[in-house]
Amino acid sequence: MTKSSLLLPFLLALSLGDAARAGDIEQLYRSDAIVTGTGEVNRQIGFRECLGEVLVKVSGDPTIPKAPGFAALEAEAGSFVASFSYRDRMEGIPIHDEQGTHDRPHDLRCLYAPATLDPLLAKLGHKPWLEPRPVIAVLLAVEDQRRRFVLARDGDESPYMADSLQAAATPLALSVVLPDRATVADAQLDFTVVSQEGPEKLARLAALSKDDMPLAGTLVWSDQARGWIANWRMMSAGKSYTWQVSGVSFDDAFRNALRAAARVLSGNGPP
Repeated sequence: MTKSSLLLPFLLALSLGDAARAGDIEQLYRSDAIVTGTGEVNRQIGFRECLGEVLVKVSGDPTIPKAPGFAALEAEAGSFVASFSYRDRMEGIPIHDEQGTHDRPHDLRCLYAPATLDPLLAKLGHKPWLEPRPVIAVLLAVEDQRRRFVLARDGDESPYMADSLQAAATPLALSVVLPDRATVADAQLDFTVVSQEGPEKLARLAALSKDDMPLAGTLVWSDQARGWIANWRMMSAGKSYTWQVSGVSFDDAFRNALRAAARVLSGNGPP
């Protein structure tokens, strides 16, 4: 066997790693918005939405749209787009009545060049978060009007919650994982355990991968608050963080949790 053939698997692994890395970077510098039709007015609205989303995703800081200077950048959002494309959300459904393509919902996808976007972040006092992002291992105890349960990825108590959690992670380029029912049962995880134990203990109880980042929380329905009350806690770099949001839908509770986690993990500050 020649020296070059011995090196081939190593070189292949490197090339695959580079390809995966390039794919990750491309995902970071891409954002989507739902627009009505493909006209210029709605396109500019989509460009503004995409700019805010992509700056948050690349930096990991959800407070960017509130930063001084963001409004000025948003006003010329279209000028920062490297390329864009549309996908008809009603593709395959014939145009009917008086509806035309101008008022059909479309996904507007915007791609950005790092060389363009990174200086914008610098103007706002931020930098790209390009390090590999940990998987967020979510341990969530839920109390609704009828029962208590720990959310499992294969549970049947509330499948919509699991879908909502994933939907909240995608715009931040985060991955989330829930324990399965067997793990919940074996570790004897219940509302009391999840609400009282610290993140380190919960990670061990749930047999999570050492590369996962535990995020523990409780989600309690409150008639008085007219919504859910969510309490979250996590530990990063030896520091413990806790935060709360109340009177919200569970969709908003999950968005709050993952946006705060991204801010902590990216080094942008506390939740």
